[in-house]
Amino acid sequence: MIVYWILFLIPFLGLLFSFRLGRSANLILWCLAWVIFVLVIGCRQEVGGDWFTYLDHLESRGGRDLWEVLISGDQGYYLINYIVNHLGGGIVWVNLICAMIVMTGVVRFSLDQPKAWLCLVVAVPYLIIVVSMGYTRQSAALGFLFLGLASLSRGKSINFFFWVLLGATFHKSVVLMLPVAALSASKHRAWNFFWVGVISLLAAYFFVLDSVDKLWANYVTAEYESQGGLVRVLMNSVPALIFLFVGRRIVSTEQDFKLWRWISIFSLACIPLVVVSSTATDRVALYLIPLQLYVFSRLYTVSSDGYSRALIVIGTVFYYALVQLVWLNFAANADAWLPYQMYPFAS
Repeated sequence: MIVYWILFLIPFLGLLFSFRLGRSANLILWCLAWVIFVLVIGCRQEVGGDWFTYLDHLESRGGRDLWEVLISGDQGYYLINYIVNHLGGGIVWVNLICAMIVMTGVVRFSLDQPKAWLCLVVAVPYLIIVVSMGYTRQSAALGFLFLGLASLSRGKSINFFFWVLLGATFHKSVVLMLPVAALSASKHRAWNFFWVGVISLLAAYFFVLDSVDKLWANYVTAEYESQGGLVRVLMNSVPALIFLFVGRRIVSTEQDFKLWRWISIFSLACIPLVVVSSTATDRVALYLIPLQLYVFSRLYTVSSDGYSRALIVIGTVFYYALVQLVWLNFAANADAWLPYQMYPFAS
């Protein structure tokens, strides 16, 4: 358990002391944090609820013909498995590559926020520990989504589509985030809705439609409930409600306001949907996690008073420390993460 608290401590210390460092020293600190997080995520051994499922993927998909891998679903992830398998590597190399992807996205997104280290603090308890060490394919897709959102905030819609579509080769469900590009547009909205709609339909055709029946069976009709799904959906609803009340005061552009307002609405819409299918809604809600990072790393800006700002930052750190404490000690499936074991030191 100590390893997970070290991960939380790293950005917390960065938050406390980075303002005393110059730009170059701070950049070095971020690079060091990236390396540590990638190694902890990627070199885990028998950690995560789907650990043995991913081992099976490496053995089964990695041993297939290259063409068969390329025409199947989630081509990016299984291509990595194919290459690693044929080079004689193990699951640790697959996990390391996916860890690089998700941490690159998280760090890039964090550096766009006014308190970058606070953004990383928010990411640790659930995004880093639970998702990145449990849902490898979706964590990589999330990494690309973070890169896309960073591009979209700069008005680079084409880059957003590129990153999201690349993420869809790791987990096809991320294509559900494509329409936010049109919804967040502040200019030429009719034109944006048209070409975003076309690209979204094409993406759905190539990535989703051929497996709709399988997805429906696995996530909706199956007698399976995602443990803690409602709690995780509610975690997104807290920043969603905050943003709908004070969003204008924490954003810098009209496009950002529209983008995060729609993501907030989607987050609240997941609450009734989780009753219909907790597993499907829980997995889709993973792509709304960036809202937590965005809102809580900016919330302190609602006040101009230094004392009030400090209290908001302290409250945010305390809230996510409590989230991590509760999850590690009381989550139904936390035993799949405990104790943390690291390759090559695991017994």
